[in-house]
Amino acid sequence: MSFSSKKLFVVGAGPGDPELLTIKALNIVKNANVILYDNLINKDILEFSDANCIKRYVGKDPSGNYVPQEEINNLILNYCARYDVVVRLKGGDPYLFGRGFEEWSIAKQQGIEISYVPGISSMQGAGMSDIPLTHRGVSEGVWALTGMKRDGSLSADLQLAVQSKSTVVIYMGMQKLDEIARMYVMNGKGDMPAAIIQHATCSQERKVLCKVADLLKASRQHGLGHPAIIVIGEVVNLQHVLTIDTDHRHVI
Repeated sequence: MSFSSKKLFVVGAGPGDPELLTIKALNIVKNANVILYDNLINKDILEFSDANCIKRYVGKDPSGNYVPQEEINNLILNYCARYDVVVRLKGGDPYLFGRGFEEWSIAKQQGIEISYVPGISSMQGAGMSDIPLTHRGVSEGVWALTGMKRDGSLSADLQLAVQSKSTVVIYMGMQKLDEIARMYVMNGKGDMPAAIIQHATCSQERKVLCKVADLLKASRQHGLGHPAIIVIGEVVNLQHVLTIDTDHRHVI
């Protein structure tokens, strides 16, 4: 891979497990002069970088360090003016609720060359917890929604998603569990299977299964908080209702 013509790399670090980093992302991290990283990345990934690489935390931890987006944008521009390979390393996939394209836009307006490297998303990591996002005859698709819009409200699209037969995945929704549950109950779907997965794919991963009506109670009983994703749909229960017919080699 040539780095001579690139200035900013917007890179997805994946859901947490360092081994889920793509080869392309790994090569970029190894050649980085500067890495601006979020709080959701696995810090072990930084060990792949050069000893002289500048590694700067620019995360947004709701309960701790919080770097304003304007400051992040300024850091990107300043470092790109001084170094050849600047990496914006973001958890999951930068373009899936990661604000990666906002940073792409800021750099693009200043004429900075940019390369985007996708990452495995947190919701894809749910598969490692035995929860597929789709399954033939069970889920017809996937809704990926934010639980926290800019104004602090829940996405209005959830009202539409509730009425579908698709899997619903909610990011940044731990502060909205009561509202999410209430919407399903009001639509007569309070018994829908749900899962809360914290630190998906990591060694400290925690998962709780419950009815969607019990999301808040389950999170409190098990002490689950941010960061976590919420998966709602019949796919959550597949790990319990499907068995393998070893004689005929098919799922029944």
